[in-house]
Amino acid sequence: MRSARTNRAARIATGILFTICLAAGGCSHGEAPGSYPAVNQAQCLPANIILLDQSGKKIALDSLRGKPVLVDFIYANCTSTCPLLTQKMTAIAKLLGPALGTKVIIVSFTIDPLHDGPPELAKYAERMGANDPGWIFLTGTPAQIAQVLAIYGLKIGHAPDGSIMHMTAAYLLGPNGRQLRQYDGLEVSAQTVVNDIDRASAQG
Repeated sequence: MRSARTNRAARIATGILFTICLAAGGCSHGEAPGSYPAVNQAQCLPANIILLDQSGKKIALDSLRGKPVLVDFIYANCTSTCPLLTQKMTAIAKLLGPALGTKVIIVSFTIDPLHDGPPELAKYAERMGANDPGWIFLTGTPAQIAQVLAIYGLKIGHAPDGSIMHMTAAYLLGPNGRQLRQYDGLEVSAQTVVNDIDRASAQG
């Protein structure tokens, strides 16, 4: 079990990682807490990456284009930050109702591909009540996951005890696969994200 000191260090390092990630965007007056303008114009759903979902089905990232996509990063063995982040996504899913899957997709990428195969992700989704249609958990080889993270300007970090450090960053992609908003997934409210999704859906 991770010590309290290590937990604090991991959370601090995570905060630093997220701050660096958002530094280019700054903090604009009038923005909702935990919500920031997108600064990354990269294609986040490229055609050359094919991953596996929690059922073992192959998913080409570019096949997800066409509707807004809400993205976060978790791993199945996480017992602290990841469940909190997934709970936030669950709250968003409940507010979306039938729009989830028809008008928007949630994608949760594992950051522990060595241990998170489809069965592990399926168990995590079931445990967290994240089995809604339109919510996809994705895994792949370490090289593929590193490629995905690089698109977002992220890297997998490790705490002093060797455990994986948490990522609280989340992103809203437009139907074209490019970022519209970026979030601190723990700080932003579910309603703020849903409002952004509604605007993105209306714009088409």
